[in-house]
This record gives sequence, structure tokens and C-alpha cells, in this order.
Amino acid sequence: MFLIYGGGELILEGYSDTSFKSDDDDAKSQSSFVFKLNGGVVVWKSSKQDTTADSTKKAEYIAASEAAKEAVWMKNYIQELGVVPSIVEP
Repeated sequence: MFLIYGGGELILEGYSDTSFKSDDDDAKSQSSFVFKLNGGVVVWKSSKQDTTADSTKKAEYIAASEAAKEAVWMKNYIQELGVVPSIVEP
């Protein structure tokens, strides 16, 4: 069994954001990301960060790092499915 996609190349877009120290009780920041495949949302996540960041910059870096891990996983998954011969982004 395999999937057939008749359009052009698949475009995977990802966005991440952080709310710095959104929880006053433990000073943890909130990370979130969303990924769209050809305009449709396929993955999203919002969670409290495991580490306590001491600046907005560090909190954003943590969120971007988590989103990058997800992007790599999604790219590999799409390639393994054999939906398209190549995926150029991210």
C-alpha cells in the first residue's frame, strides 16, 4: 500500500512561540509550535518547558529547538512514507 500525491512539492511550514515565565508558581515558560503541510495543520503542541529559562531569548531558543526536532522527525516520516520523491523544506 502506498499513498499517491499528484500535486507539486510538499511544503512543510513550522512556527514556534513562547510565553516567558507564564506560570508565576514555578517560573516556567510555555512553548508552542505548529506545523502545516501544504497549508493544512498536521501537528501542534503547547506545553510548559522542562527547564527554567532566565531570559526570553533562552525560552525562545528552547521552543525553537523542540520545534526543530519535530520538523526533522516529520521530514523523515514523510520520506519513509514515500509520498513524494523529495521534500525541500524545512
